[in-house]
Formats: sequence, C-alpha cells, structure tokens
Amino acid sequence: MSIEKVRAYFKEKGIDSRIQEFDVSSATVELAAQALGCEGCRIAKTLSFHVDGRVVLIVAAGDVKIDNSKYKAQFHTKAKMLSYDEAPELIGHAVGGVCPFAVNEGVDVYLDESLKRFETVYPACGSSNSAIELTIPELEELSDYVAWIDVAKQ
Repeated sequence: MSIEKVRAYFKEKGIDSRIQEFDVSSATVELAAQALGCEGCRIAKTLSFHVDGRVVLIVAAGDVKIDNSKYKAQFHTKAKMLSYDEAPELIGHAVGGVCPFAVNEGVDVYLDESLKRFETVYPACGSSNSAIELTIPELEELSDYVAWIDVAKQ
C-alpha cells in the first residue's frame, strides 16, 4: 500500500508519527481541508503530468489551477495529466493520495511558487485519507524536488 511506502520513508527521517490519518476521505482539496480543519489553499495538491516520456509531479497550493501558457513555457509542451489508471503504476501512488514522497524512480517533482505564501502546508501521504503538516523547508527536503517553478494561476 502506498501510505506504507510513505510511512517507511518518513520513519527514516524520524517524522512518521506526524502523519495524520482520517476516518473520512481527504482525496480532494475540499475534503482534505474539511478533514484537517484548515483553508483549502493550504492543501499542497500534487498534480501529475506526462512530459516527453517522463512523469512530472507539480505540488501547488489548493486554490490554484495550472496556467496553460506558463506550463508550456516551462515544459515546452501542452499539459497532459496522467489518467486515473496510470497514476499507481507510474508514480507509485493512486489518485487521491498522490504526493511527492516515496515516488517511483525517475519521477521529477517540482514545487510551485503558489506554496511560498504559507508557513506550513498539508500534502497527502500516499492514501486518500492522510496528510502531514510540513514547513516549506521540510517540503523541499522531503520531496527531493528538482526546482521551484511558476505555472499556476488563481
């Protein structure tokens, strides 16, 4: 199970006890915000895309959407999201629990500038009913990100 991969990864870092699991779904920004009792903008959603034969994850604030022109300028291609069925195999996490932690080899993680306005954010932990509160420096360290990018619009 995907959350177990994330739990093992966080255990190595000494923070597995910070994972929060809910009796309700946190698979969408709205559901996660309800489960956590926070604003939806503080949910760090992870979006998955095909880019030139590889998989790219973009972690962005919960209240933004991908700006197609910014995306194309960054990646030199149109935004094409992974399908529901592709996510588990290509990323290692199913839709609803996709996160930038303990992902498959060769998956590139990017952090969107929209996250920088917050002290802490809540990404998922590999399941549709989990999250963890992280500072932005912790998110940087734990996600093994490639770069900060600006591909979102409010």
